[in-house]
Amino acid sequence: MILKLVALALTALTLVPSGAHFFEVPGKIGLDEEAYFTVQGIYAGWAWFIVPIAGAIVANIALYIAERRRGGGAAGYALIAASLIVISLGVFFGFVFPGNQATANWTEAPEGWEALRRSWEYGHAVNALILFAALLATGRAMIGCNTRGGRIT
Repeated sequence: MILKLVALALTALTLVPSGAHFFEVPGKIGLDEEAYFTVQGIYAGWAWFIVPIAGAIVANIALYIAERRRGGGAAGYALIAASLIVISLGVFFGFVFPGNQATANWTEAPEGWEALRRSWEYGHAVNALILFAALLATGRAMIGCNTRGGRIT
């Protein structure tokens, strides 16, 4: 039971930064350069979210292994959750991180910074959806699955 709670808590924590970004998009996407770069300064230190992200991957894999040994259908959901979190890292490094690098973490405005902003903002929004799905999968793994009459309940 502890492993299930840890996996759920860590997966929920992965959603915090992306969820915040998701809901900020409408208010930030149209800001002018000066305002946008000022606002971006609030994310200093958010790189530490890699700790719960890595922890959620490990916890969901451990939950997969534990549930697989029990023979329940919940194992697959834990593996889905871990996979979705890994996919979110791919989205981050493909669409968000390049903007961080090109702007020195949003302290310098290179030519074409608006395209970097769009990629950065929408990359985070997509990650929020992916990580919400991961949270649901972890929740389903936590609840467990029983098969009755050939269907999962």
